[in-house]
Amino acid sequence: MKNFAFFTPVMQSIHSLWRFAQTVLGIIFRHPITGTSVIPILPDGRIVLIRRTDNGRWALPGGMVDWGEDVPSTVRRELMEETGLEVTNIRRLVGVYSSPERDPRIHSICIVVEADVQGEMTIPDALEVMEIQAFAPNSLPKADMSHDHTQQLQDYLNGLTTLA
Repeated sequence: MKNFAFFTPVMQSIHSLWRFAQTVLGIIFRHPITGTSVIPILPDGRIVLIRRTDNGRWALPGGMVDWGEDVPSTVRRELMEETGLEVTNIRRLVGVYSSPERDPRIHSICIVVEADVQGEMTIPDALEVMEIQAFAPNSLPKADMSHDHTQQLQDYLNGLTTLA
């Protein structure tokens, strides 16, 4: 069992290094990076948000699509990595957001989906997420959210499917 305790931090470090390398490659080759955001809906209808460690803002869970991975797999992986929750059903496409200004780090294209989720909220990666909280749709944070997640949530709440 002691070997596994050493193995987990090593794998997390390798995963973080791979994410950094993906960002650098996107900058070098000057092509947008594809990512996802998930609007996770708990069985009681509340929406799960994370507070990011890099900017302290509330955000939707999500992240970059890995090489050889499809979007539904990315949605499931990123939600589990950031919240500990499991996707039970991807309900619908909320939108595709591609403005070069939407992510301050890189030009990324974000595919946003609504998903039913279950499980216990945990913070598997404290380097990326400082807090997780579930909000009723009418009590979502009013403050400026990370990236363009305020717009993504507003489009979702308005029942829109957006190409922006």
